[in-house]
Amino acid sequence: MSNRKQSKIKPFGDTGDLQGFYRLLVEHTTWLRERNYSEATIKKRITYVRQFATWCAGRDLARPSVITKPILESYQRHLYRYRKANGKPLSWGSQHLALKELRAFFGWLAKLNHIPFSPAAEIDLPKQPKTLPKAILSADEVEQVLAQPDVTTPLGLRDRAILETFYSTGIRRFELCNLRLDDIQVERRAVFINEGKGKKDRYVPIGTRALLWIARYVERAREQFTTNDGNATLFLTIHGKPIEPDTLTEYGRRYIESAGIDKPGACHIYRHSMATQMHDNGADLTLIQQILGHAKSDTTQIYARTSLRQLLAIHDKTHPASRDDDQH
Repeated sequence: MSNRKQSKIKPFGDTGDLQGFYRLLVEHTTWLRERNYSEATIKKRITYVRQFATWCAGRDLARPSVITKPILESYQRHLYRYRKANGKPLSWGSQHLALKELRAFFGWLAKLNHIPFSPAAEIDLPKQPKTLPKAILSADEVEQVLAQPDVTTPLGLRDRAILETFYSTGIRRFELCNLRLDDIQVERRAVFINEGKGKKDRYVPIGTRALLWIARYVERAREQFTTNDGNATLFLTIHGKPIEPDTLTEYGRRYIESAGIDKPGACHIYRHSMATQMHDNGADLTLIQQILGHAKSDTTQIYARTSLRQLLAIHDKTHPASRDDDQH
């Protein structure tokens, strides 16, 4: 069972208008839950539809039924010109996602006959650049970070077990937050991921060292966090509650900084680092795809582009200048 809380919609606009943005968004999220869409999907839909509705409210556009393709194109230009507090524009990925979520919302409105047709159906989404991970830790840097928690304390033991699990398995933040005690299958050296991204289950291999740190945490520390309410979540806060993903991000960033490593990242950096290092050491991308739970092989291909060791080896063996160096 997932620990993820249901996303709530903060009231906006005319909450009494049955054909207004707020009431239709509430109906839409109920429809999504009834069809077993993930909370991550629902949260994104709420965020971007609410942002668009707020923009519309400033232009006296209170209902989805009055939205036209030119209005959506005007909003697309607004996203392009928008500047964040730091003066930087929205990334192409953020612009793409905002419009993609709107297209899905208006498509649903048309499907359920709230509007005659979707004005977003023919909106051209901005092309997303094929970006590489911002930062990857070397094996030595990972060891420096893993050594940061004070394992003489219950919290330090928990955090060391968390970091070891991230690095060994490459699982996502919310997947780690949702782990239960019986998801750790010691004899099989596997972790069961219940309803990962896309609500897909999978098994992920886990190393012996990570299993040992999890065992130490469970045996020596976890009972100090439990409240005897039968909560079987593996990693708990000091109040006996499941850890929130944003809290994990804060912990992860703090440990990287305390290790003296000047690289951006917190939790996902272990996923990128693990996959890159495994590919460097000869792991097939198809197997890495299975471990990471990528739905498409294209997503995993980024690790072929970040893996330099194999490229350098081939370069040294085949490049004429390198071969000449060997002969002289």
